[in-house]
Order: sequence, then structure tokens, then C-alpha cells
Amino acid sequence: MAARRTAVKAIDWAAFAERVPANQRAMFNALKTRSDALSARLAALPEKPPAIDWAHYKTAVAKAGMVDEFQKKFSALKVPEPVDTQTAKIDAQEQEAAKNIVEYVKASKARIAEYEQQLQKLRSMIPFEQMTYEDLHEAFPETRLDRQKYPFWPHKPIADL
Repeated sequence: MAARRTAVKAIDWAAFAERVPANQRAMFNALKTRSDALSARLAALPEKPPAIDWAHYKTAVAKAGMVDEFQKKFSALKVPEPVDTQTAKIDAQEQEAAKNIVEYVKASKARIAEYEQQLQKLRSMIPFEQMTYEDLHEAFPETRLDRQKYPFWPHKPIADL
């Protein structure tokens, strides 16, 4: 039991509670109550199960040899513990997610720098009320009409309007 008790990970209920939406608070409280009850029951169990008093059963059971047979089978019985196959997969997913997070943060910082440059450009240009068409086309080249490529009005492809 002690090995199992140490293997159980502690749950940070305060951090867990912060992430629970208000409409699911009752389900969270029920889960915490059930978890606490199970933890208390597990803690109340002895570390090793009580030993079987085979001598008592040999005197109490009338059929000779039956208790010896049960004792032999009981001592030969080995209950296999389940093999943990998922922890390695979860750790791999966690490492991959960490790499993705680092890449995302790096890309986000690059976008932020680009947006700050655009914002600085917008802050440093002439106010729109004081701009001429030439100033507007210089600040925003995509607004310029291409009269060479599209000589007829509206001087842009119809699909771009």
C-alpha cells in the first residue's frame, strides 16, 4: 500500500478550483468531496493486509487437506500490477507542447514587433485631416490608382473593389 500511496500525485485543489467555470462548481465540489473520501479510506487501510490465520482454519474446517490446498493456491497467487504505458506518451506530448509553446511565443513576439513598427509609423505620419492625396499615396501605396495598367476608370480591377 505504501508504494501505491507514494505513487498517487498530490492534487493542487486551489489551482484546480481557479480553472473551474462557475456553472461547473457543483460538479467540482462533488469531485473534491469524493476524492477526499477515497483518500481518507485509503489512508485508513493498513500498509500490509492482515495475515491469514491458517491454523485456525485447519481446526475449523472439517474436510482434511482443503485448507492446505487453499493455502498453497493463495501463496502461489501473484496479482499482476498494471504496467504504466501512458506516462511516457503523456510526457512526450507535454514536451512537444512545450516546444510548440516556445515557437508560438517566438512568433508572437515577432508579430508584436512588426505591429509596433506599424503603430509607430501610424503615429509619426501626418494627421489625416492635413494630408493631401500625394501624402496619402506615399503613406499607403496600395491606395494609389494604377492608370498605366488600368487606363479606364476605376483604374483598378473590378474584383479588387
